Amino acid sequence: MSIATPDFAKLKSGLKASWMAGDFGQIASVTAAEAEKFVKGLGIASGARVLDVACGTGNTAIPASRAGASVTGVDIAPNLLLQARKRAAAEGLEIEFDEGDAEELPYSDHSFDVVLTMFGAMFAPRPDRVAAELVRVCKPGGLIAMANWTPEGFVGRSFQVTAKMVPPPPSVPPPVLWGDEQTVRQRFSNTTSTLNLVRQRAQFKFPFMPKEVVEFFRRHFGPTQTAFLRLDEAGQTALAAQLESLWTEYNTATDGTTSVEAEYLDVRATRAESMI
Repeated sequence: MSIATPDFAKLKSGLKASWMAGDFGQIASVTAAEAEKFVKGLGIASGARVLDVACGTGNTAIPASRAGASVTGVDIAPNLLLQARKRAAAEGLEIEFDEGDAEELPYSDHSFDVVLTMFGAMFAPRPDRVAAELVRVCKPGGLIAMANWTPEGFVGRSFQVTAKMVPPPPSVPPPVLWGDEQTVRQRFSNTTSTLNLVRQRAQFKFPFMPKEVVEFFRRHFGPTQTAFLRLDEAGQTALAAQLESLWTEYNTATDGTTSVEAEYLDVRATRAESMI
């Protein structure tokens, strides 16, 4: 049986709505320190032109700007961009934040020295288009950097739990394939001259127990909120219980709080000088 081609306009509209739901700024604050570490590790030069794709509320754009780079952030969700602009203004940073799609970036070829994305562009439904766009807007010899949740890590497993109860469109590749080394090599084949892939760990810390963590994500993380709304009451209860069980399994804290390590793939690629 053939799989129907999804209506991408409708799919994109739904994705945009899910990322605009809740209050992603609350979620972003949990990984802000990891974003600063990620950006620092890139060694961005002062004056470099940097594009942050799927920038959210500015977690990576802001430290890149602090490092002296000329930064542009782009995201599909305008309410997240509003938060990013407010954060940048509060620090006196001049960052351009644009509404746009990772699969169709509104920038000219070879515009940026560094193109980065952290837990962002991996969620666009057509990864081959994302890979092509990241390469297109990067200068030859420039850096493409990604941080992508792995299939085997905590976040990958939480996505699997949700997908079993709220199945995604069958023809859309799982976002966590961006955290699989072989897949990333294939997606950047013939477009990069070097490709370094290293598994890293991000730390999630919350001052409350796993049950409250699930409720925190249900209130503030748009995709989780959207998934729960697609279930009836019994389904919502079951999904909450399964997610609580997963957070409990990974929790290393013993003092009534929650501390979980989540694995991601750190991708560093050099854009090829000439395309094969």
